[in-house]
Order: sequence, then C-alpha cells, then structure tokens
Amino acid sequence: MEFDAKHSIITPEGVFIIGTYDENGVPNAMNAAWGQQSDYGEITLFLAKHKTTDNVKKTKAFTVAFATKDTVVISDYFGVETGNKVNKIEQAGVHVHKAPHVNAPIIEEYPVTLECEMKSWDDETGILVGKIVAMQADEKVLTDGHVDLDKLQPIIFDISTSTYRTIGPVVGQAFHDGLALKK
Repeated sequence: MEFDAKHSIITPEGVFIIGTYDENGVPNAMNAAWGQQSDYGEITLFLAKHKTTDNVKKTKAFTVAFATKDTVVISDYFGVETGNKVNKIEQAGVHVHKAPHVNAPIIEEYPVTLECEMKSWDDETGILVGKIVAMQADEKVLTDGHVDLDKLQPIIFDISTSTYRTIGPVVGQAFHDGLALKK
C-alpha cells in the first residue's frame, strides 16, 4: 500500500518537554516531538512559533525533560494547551525550581532533565539548537551511575496512530554486534 507524504512516518519520535521562563520569571512548558541529539552535548529541536520559542529568544536558555510512562497525562497536557492563554505549570499542578546552570525551570515530576543554553534559533525554519551544559537525573532512574532506560521508561510519539509508546528492551550491543560480520 502506498501512502502520501503527509501519512509517512519517521520513528522513533521523542517526547521532549521544553521548560522556559518568560520575561516575568513565570515558568512554562511545551511538548515537542521533533528533536534529536545533533552532536555530543547538543540538542536540535524543530519548533513552530510558541510562547516557549518567544521565551527562549529572550532568556537564551531552556530545559528539556524526557516524558515518561508515568508523566503521560501532564506531558500530553503541555502539548494540547497554550501558554499564551493559561499558566500550564499551575494548571498541571507540577512543581518547579530554577535549574542550577541556566535560567530555565526544572519540572520536578520528570526524572531526567537537560539544562541548555540557546546556541542558535532560526525564525524562518524554527530550528532551535541548544548546548547541553548539565543533566539532572533522579537517583531512582540510575544504575551504576548511568540513566537506565528500563527504569526511566521514556515514551515516544507514534505519529501513525497518534499514541504514545514506551521504549522496549535491549536487543543488541552498539559498536559490538556488527563486528561479527567484519573481516
């Protein structure tokens, strides 16, 4: 069966919660699915115009938390409501504190958060590039000092069915399993 470009899928699509402060220091959050690690210590997000993008342009800082199985409801809420009309942080009932390294909020309900400085923003394309300056992780999602995805239970956005899915079990070892075919 052939599909038109509008119905094509690219997977996985992360579920990133972007935290910012506005010019009055009021925290805000949005849900974004189109993003990726673009280099060591760098994240690139593809965003339309939002209150969040206005905030980032003013503060030059943001946080990125990874939505999880336990945060599906608040994560989806951050995507279906606009910060231009309502204080999403208050409405969701989440708890925030200022990130130690950048002028952006950490939402305490998320166990892993990246602290980012804006490296670049392009008004025309909506491409936001952030330099990751620190990562905060709750001890409950760590194993031997590393983030354990089995404990974190991050979710992805399944664009083909408009659903959220968890990331599954380990199926191979990177930079190792392919060595069996190397001569």
